[in-house]
Amino acid sequence: MIVTRGERPRPGQVAALLQERGNRVTPQRRAILRIIEEQGGHLSADEIYYLARKEVPRLSLSTVYRTLELLKDLDLVSELHLAGSRYRYEAQSGEHQHLVCLACGRVIEFQCAHCAEMHQRLADQHGLKITGSRVELFGYCEECSTTRND
Repeated sequence: MIVTRGERPRPGQVAALLQERGNRVTPQRRAILRIIEEQGGHLSADEIYYLARKEVPRLSLSTVYRTLELLKDLDLVSELHLAGSRYRYEAQSGEHQHLVCLACGRVIEFQCAHCAEMHQRLADQHGLKITGSRVELFGYCEECSTTRND
């Protein structure tokens, strides 16, 4: 099974990729994978743990962290380091950017039509082979900015 770097695996494909790469797919890992795939991303390890415990009651938080580390190492999930927030995890996906609310922590994905062009221009200008990028814009969502103005 071939998944190109940065390409989002189809639902259910991650478990097969784990097996192909010599890793066991335990009930705990299966639950964690399902949650990441179904929830659509930006979950903290604690949130993943809470949701997965409904399916696998004996799951430990350390198992969640070890599984997330494995999935990161295999480039199947991304770990987001958002200001003022715990680490967040999302299924590996194509290039996209994030808007982050500094008040409530809400994360909104968006795609920048000009980013690829800018990356190429910068790469050419500086002789750099760009292998990835991260754009995170911080501010206050509409709901929080309304509350802050009251």
